Amino acid sequence: MRLNHKVALLTGGTSGIGEATALLFAHEGARVAITGRNAERGEKITEKIKRSGGRSIFIKTDVRHAMDCKAAVDSTLGEFGRLDILFNNAGLFYAHDALECSEDEWDLQIDVNLKGTFLMSKYALPAMIAQGSGVIINNSSGWGLVGGDKAVAYCASKGGVVLLTKAMAVDHGRQGIRVNCICPGDVDTPMLPEDAKFRGLKWDDYIAGAANRPMGRVGTAEEIAKAVLFLASDDSSFMTGAALVVDGGGTAD
Repeated sequence: MRLNHKVALLTGGTSGIGEATALLFAHEGARVAITGRNAERGEKITEKIKRSGGRSIFIKTDVRHAMDCKAAVDSTLGEFGRLDILFNNAGLFYAHDALECSEDEWDLQIDVNLKGTFLMSKYALPAMIAQGSGVIINNSSGWGLVGGDKAVAYCASKGGVVLLTKAMAVDHGRQGIRVNCICPGDVDTPMLPEDAKFRGLKWDDYIAGAANRPMGRVGTAEEIAKAVLFLASDDSSFMTGAALVVDGGGTAD
């Protein structure tokens, strides 16, 4: 029960890392607000949490829009009375280099991955500042630290998330708020098959590439969720401004 009596707001909580983290947070005692654009999936996850004895709500949200982000924070505060943890997880990826990437595709990835992280943090911070405590965890990527092939907009957006994290950590540390980011490698989520499809690769060929990395496999959403839990809990009480890499050694190779 490392998050007992805490309130957590998670974006992109309807699948993959977001879903796994929402379920783990609830298991650890948190009251959980989940956002996403798919209401059906979101309601299924909140019902699963409620059946296990937890408290959860779903808020339909598009993190590209300021008023949606503000409404998500306001709804969380209205339901639970406080906000202790924000996990900025919403993100998307298209596999294109600078020549192939359209302006619209560039804008979409920057808006969801980077601007959405900024907007959610902007509206969550006042409540955290008022209560004198809070934790923000941003989902970046190993490709926010090193370059990746055919991922120009994604790398730019996730690199921005890393430095946004550090800047907010500097600004708000003395207000009792810790800000860190997680940098996953390849993880078995719905985003991975989509990447294979964009690259024109068969799944078996795509997944075989993971065998060349130090741990020889992709990660699971549950493994990343455990790292997010560490950053959300008091186990990481002296960490802020950090980019925690959880990639099976991919960026070390």
